[in-house]
Amino acid sequence: MHQGGPSSPSCSSTCDCFPLRHLNTAACGSETLLKPQKHELTYPSRMGSVLIFYLCYLLCLGLGLACVVCVCVWNSHWRGGFAWDGSGLQFNWHPVLMVTGLVVLYGNGAVVYRIPLTWGQNKLPWKLLHAALMLLALILSIVGLCAVFDNHNKNNIPNLYSLHSWIGITATALFAMQWVVGMAGFLLPCTPMSLRKLLKPIHVWLGGGILLLSIAASISGINEKLFFVLKGNQTYSGFPSEGVFGNTLGVLIVAFGLVVLKILSNSRWQRPDSRPEDLAYSPLLQEEN
Repeated sequence: MHQGGPSSPSCSSTCDCFPLRHLNTAACGSETLLKPQKHELTYPSRMGSVLIFYLCYLLCLGLGLACVVCVCVWNSHWRGGFAWDGSGLQFNWHPVLMVTGLVVLYGNGAVVYRIPLTWGQNKLPWKLLHAALMLLALILSIVGLCAVFDNHNKNNIPNLYSLHSWIGITATALFAMQWVVGMAGFLLPCTPMSLRKLLKPIHVWLGGGILLLSIAASISGINEKLFFVLKGNQTYSGFPSEGVFGNTLGVLIVAFGLVVLKILSNSRWQRPDSRPEDLAYSPLLQEEN
């Protein structure tokens, strides 16, 4: 029997009935829609994520500045100021340099890659800035250790006997190792790509661990110092002004660390070319397009 005219396209062939597949309609009896890829965000969601990042980043900068100001005020107003003569005034450089270098500069150096304005730009300047901030933080930390060791040696005080000192020296040693390995692994063009791929997750994980150790060393050092100096008529348990101020400094350091870790742990704020599935990145000294 003769069939009717040419049959119309069957809806069994997907995507031919309704070429505009992005519309929120059921095509060919199917309600499957095109969804964003795993790491793709809609424009409003992306803008909201960027806005939240900058709020966190401004909070990070503000807390870091507050930490530096407070540790300087504490040691200048209550501890008598600064010197480099082996006395207690030389010791005062230790908390200032360690908090400034091992906590504040270190934390800001760690999040510099996450700034959205740097995405899509040449990575070279930001690698240099990251390396420079970390090197400056390491130098300040080493000078801070020299201040306390020199003070202890000239006053016959034992070194490295407290838990605070163990945590602090471990954090600084790991930091030095991290910087050297990072320099060799990510900045030199002769480093094999396979080695960089292996080092990258270790570098990121160890960086967060060093920050946690630095925070632990800072707050334990503040607490230890307050127990040593607040005696007699002004005991720590009596809530003297210096004790309250020192506790406030410790709270600011913890808050700063939490904000930095929040920024580092949010996958939406990773630089797009540094996500785990994208392994094609170049070392510092290799030309990047």
